Amino acid sequence: MKTFDTKVRVRYAETDKMGVVYHGNYAQYLEIGRVEWLRNLGISYNQMEKDGVMLPVVSLTMDYKKPATYDDELTIRTILKKCAGVKIEFDYQIFNQDGALLTTAYSLLVFVDVKTGRPISAPGFVLDKVAALDK
Repeated sequence: MKTFDTKVRVRYAETDKMGVVYHGNYAQYLEIGRVEWLRNLGISYNQMEKDGVMLPVVSLTMDYKKPATYDDELTIRTILKKCAGVKIEFDYQIFNQDGALLTTAYSLLVFVDVKTGRPISAPGFVLDKVAALDK
């Protein structure tokens, strides 16, 4: 499954004085979606780091369409766009409980060796799981 949906509820602390989700919190929602996408594929981000591989975000873009507000139930749709070489790319869509599209986003992450801090090729176990999605 190249697409995975994760649900989160907007907490009061994530909103500004107007009751609207502060724009900086969307990056955290995308991280939740990405980590759950990996977990659903059978990849533990925690274990990957213990095995010496980090996955930092090197590019992130977002387009805000409509505001999310306190107590909304959001669906974070995470879509694998590409996984090749040292990079993995995702598209995202965030919907509210009424199905309204609130935000679209894109992220580019790079596989990095924990010890050296240098980019490395995507680990074989990741490539194998991603390849199995096309079968």
